[in-house]
Amino acid sequence: MINIPCGNNHLLEQVINNVNSNEEISTMWEMTNTNAVKRMGWSDHGPVHFQIVANGALRMCRILEKHHVEMGIVKDFGLTNHHAEVVVVLASLFHDLGMMINRRGHEEYSLFLSMRVMDQVLDFLPIREKIIIIGETQHAIINHRDDGKPKTVEAGIMRVADALDMSEGRSRIPFEQGEVNIHSLSAYAINKVEIEDNNDTPIEIIISMNNSSGLFQVDELLKEKLINSGIEKYCNVKAYVVGETEKKLITEFIVKK
Repeated sequence: MINIPCGNNHLLEQVINNVNSNEEISTMWEMTNTNAVKRMGWSDHGPVHFQIVANGALRMCRILEKHHVEMGIVKDFGLTNHHAEVVVVLASLFHDLGMMINRRGHEEYSLFLSMRVMDQVLDFLPIREKIIIIGETQHAIINHRDDGKPKTVEAGIMRVADALDMSEGRSRIPFEQGEVNIHSLSAYAINKVEIEDNNDTPIEIIISMNNSSGLFQVDELLKEKLINSGIEKYCNVKAYVVGETEKKLITEFIVKK
């Protein structure tokens, strides 16, 4: 069950109701997580991840709306901020659907899988609105890949929100299964990620770490997604190691032959 703070956005409320009642979507999510967690030993790529990304994306979207940053769907098609919020949430919920087929190329696979279910989820909308939302959502989905270059604010928001799901719970499965590498170790070092409204730079991302290895998540992973997002000028990132001493994460490291 996906829970989103819809506020007075009745379009988004209807979309979430349709998503939560769609068995095809829930089955796809089950398959993405099965491939990611059970078969590859990776971190969550199911409803928990999608929920975190969607809430983060919606939070950033509303901060930018408050600061009068014009969304692509408003600027280019004359629709509303409510439509833009639907785009960022749907892209967040469907960007990894292709994982049910394969990890490599999952962004492309997510396009035709999301097309199938979005037609159902958005069936209450007029044709023009539905097609524009689908197209803008798919633009966001394909551009969350490493070499993506979003051309809309909405796509940039979703790209960054995906990278912000980095806290220690994200790496719990691979870390506890013995997959000790810089990716799992650095994610385990992240305590909390907060998205705040700032008067100077609209979005302030505050990352609390228990160990300085978490800087890898910030400098290598988040920075890459942020620089190519198109919304970097609206974002400021602060990372802190909290506590008087750093948490000891590993006792030894064995190079596998």
